[in-house]
Amino acid sequence: MPSIIQHWKKSKAWQRQHDALAPKPGDVAPAFELRDVNGENPIRLSDFRGQKPVALIFGSFT
Repeated sequence: MPSIIQHWKKSKAWQRQHDALAPKPGDVAPAFELRDVNGENPIRLSDFRGQKPVALIFGSFT
């Protein structure tokens, strides 16, 4: 069974690899589209450009 230190090292390596791809503060958010809560109407982040900030909340609410 891997130790906590081994898990920590793997997680830090993953973070170093993927942090370079993450948007930086001040960058324009990448374009994407989601469906509304009913899974019907598409909502694009770009539809909100120029308006007040949008808060994105992700998680499992089941």
